[in-house]
Amino acid sequence: MYEELCRNLESLKLNYLAANLDHFVASVTKSRTAPLTIIEQLVRLELEETRKRSLESRIKTSKVHSRKWRPMADFDWSWPKKIDRPAIERLFDLNFLSEPANVIFIGPSSLGKSMIARNLVHQAVTKGHQAMFIEASELLAELDDIDSARQLHAKMKYYARPKLLVIDEIGYLSFSARAGDLLFQLISQRYERTSTIVTTNVNFKEWGKIFPQAACVSALLERLLHNAEILTIEGDSYRMKESADRGEKTKTTKNRG
Repeated sequence: MYEELCRNLESLKLNYLAANLDHFVASVTKSRTAPLTIIEQLVRLELEETRKRSLESRIKTSKVHSRKWRPMADFDWSWPKKIDRPAIERLFDLNFLSEPANVIFIGPSSLGKSMIARNLVHQAVTKGHQAMFIEASELLAELDDIDSARQLHAKMKYYARPKLLVIDEIGYLSFSARAGDLLFQLISQRYERTSTIVTTNVNFKEWGKIFPQAACVSALLERLLHNAEILTIEGDSYRMKESADRGEKTKTTKNRG
């Protein structure tokens, strides 16, 4: 009977009670809690469990946590030679999601564009939104490999659904004309419905080189840049700075030895 009760609780999505039945029963029995208070406690605990599971699911789907994950508290604002810190910090209010508006981060490699974008996804997820982070190469390779029209339609809906989608590192590789057309279709499906963030190291005039022979580049940029905030970051590679710092540290250690 106990096992059947737990299964029924799980079927009703009463996950907290299913996992903590003994503890909950013992607690309310010992405290001689009034029936209405028991119900109030149970509802509160189930809501907390539902929110916890929902957050865990959104974080997993977002793909934002990886070996590259670093919180904004670690961001070195002093390193870029040009960066609009107030504008970037305002983005974390997530007001652009309600418009909806797009955001474009443009600048050389290793200046924190991806780090900022990842943290915006994390912020959106913790505030209850569906959000996703994916590198352009992974996204377009996945779409380009699909031959079935039905499967492609389903995958397009999957990437069109999140309230916020980050497409990271457009410009580091070139893609086929079909990949360009597929990206255009995705941006068109998200156009004025949801927000898209793009990070790129290439000026918009050069996007034709990213998608050579793709006829849709102008239309793609038109939809992407309409009602978009464009934030330029300039400076030297932070990875090169870290590499130089490690070299100096190693040199100093050897000299001391």
